[in-house]
Amino acid sequence: MKRFILNETSYHGKGAITAIPTEIQARGFKKALVVSDPDLIKFGVSQKVTSLLDEAAIPYCIFSDIKTNPTIENVQAGVAAFKAAEADCIVAIGGGSSMDTAKALGIIINNPEFADVRSLEGVAPTKKPCVPIIAVPTTAGTAAEVTINYVITDAQKNRKMVCVDVHDIPVLAVVDPDMMSTMPKGLTAATGMDALTHAIEGYTTAGAWELSDMFHLKAIEIISRSLRGAVANTAEGREDMALGQYVAGMGFSNVGVGIVHSMAHPLGALYDTPHGVANAIILPTVMEYNAPATGDKYKYIAAAMGVKGTEDMTVEEYRAAAIDAVKQLSADVGIPADLRDIVKPEDVPFLAQSAFDDACTPGNPRATSVEEITELYLKLL
Repeated sequence: MKRFILNETSYHGKGAITAIPTEIQARGFKKALVVSDPDLIKFGVSQKVTSLLDEAAIPYCIFSDIKTNPTIENVQAGVAAFKAAEADCIVAIGGGSSMDTAKALGIIINNPEFADVRSLEGVAPTKKPCVPIIAVPTTAGTAAEVTINYVITDAQKNRKMVCVDVHDIPVLAVVDPDMMSTMPKGLTAATGMDALTHAIEGYTTAGAWELSDMFHLKAIEIISRSLRGAVANTAEGREDMALGQYVAGMGFSNVGVGIVHSMAHPLGALYDTPHGVANAIILPTVMEYNAPATGDKYKYIAAAMGVKGTEDMTVEEYRAAAIDAVKQLSADVGIPADLRDIVKPEDVPFLAQSAFDDACTPGNPRATSVEEITELYLKLL
């Protein structure tokens, strides 16, 4: 038996945010907590949504005490803010940091026995759906608006907690490329490569099956053709990437990922490395490592990325072609080729153990070990 969970409703395309007031009113919500990070508020991105709430006379309060890699303390502050606002819904505006904070605080409001946050790690036995979340992504990468996953940093232990909960998925996703148009090139590249990692890992993960494969292959195709354009800030590239990352999220949320994510998470916890950058650097090396356990899937990855003649290639050739296509896309959008400027060699034992213990590791198509993950980190230095 397999399970598939998606948003109740989603809106896509330019101007999609105009549906938000109507949806709030139709659902009978009285007051929103707007969860968004400080930079989005500072640069007026969040205001694109809050101005619509103002016009519709929908009351709201803003919570923005959120770090790039949100912490337990950020979540607990958000819970207090929600209670103080006497809100009944959340409008989450941002990338993974805003979405993940919103999910965690929304879960805790309706499941207060998890107020310590740490007990949410893994697959938590929550009983009630979270506070209704309207998710408005401003990055084309995390797909947090359509997933049942979120990640919170335990700053005391220098580690990220991966949380998986069917009760945390936003009721409404509003994927408007205009909300992503102010992303700088570096962030566009990083989040786009994060989306590609979701699609490739989701396609090759141990839990993959026909329904998820359909989403992941299409996502690889869309992302591969549009990321360069999105980084160049073309309207078509932005719109395609907004869709591609969402399609990837529809898949991987339901089947999981693998050790690219496992290895990226401790880099974010220890060095505050942007998650998309970490994934992009690690992805080709892990693809090489996983290749023997992926059957003929790299043939279809290569074809989806625009490689010609894959049907006439040997197994070795199409696996190499898929990996090379990922390396080329990553280089074209300015991602570093290795971890030399990020990882301190003396930290590798801690990183490898953290990665092995990560909730994403069991989904990897090839069984691994602390020793083999250590070798992968060292290869990237």
